[in-house]
Amino acid sequence: MYNKIIIAGNLTKDIEIKYTPSGSAIVNTGIATTKKFKSATGEQKEEVLFVDLTFFGRTAEIANQYLRKGSKVLVDGRLKLDQWTAQDGSKRSKHSITVENLTMLGSKDEASQMNNQEPSNDNYSQPAPSAPRAAPQPTSNIPEIDINSDEIPF
Repeated sequence: MYNKIIIAGNLTKDIEIKYTPSGSAIVNTGIATTKKFKSATGEQKEEVLFVDLTFFGRTAEIANQYLRKGSKVLVDGRLKLDQWTAQDGSKRSKHSITVENLTMLGSKDEASQMNNQEPSNDNYSQPAPSAPRAAPQPTSNIPEIDINSDEIPF
């Protein structure tokens, strides 16, 4: 079966990192997303959804390092149903997301303000592979070409 969920929103609380006895990192936090719409009566309404998130491994360590309450993120992962019995004996349940991929949506300036640092040139997303660049050629050796713009086929 296929179980995939993608959600974008703001973190609802600061990161709580913990480590397993084997040394693997685990982070628990939450995400909130909103939808604004007009009701049938024309009244402006807002629907808010809160979901718990769990990060594991290196993704948990990155989240702990760069994210704070209010950070804008896009996550994808597996939807999970947590069930338990409360102290009063009632059965309880909630949905949560086990995060597989994390994309930070806020600007670098927002991230540095949240970390109380000066803006940096760090790139927090995976860079796209690029072709090797050739050394720049001096412009003085380039001959001038006389081309009429009507001769260009595009």
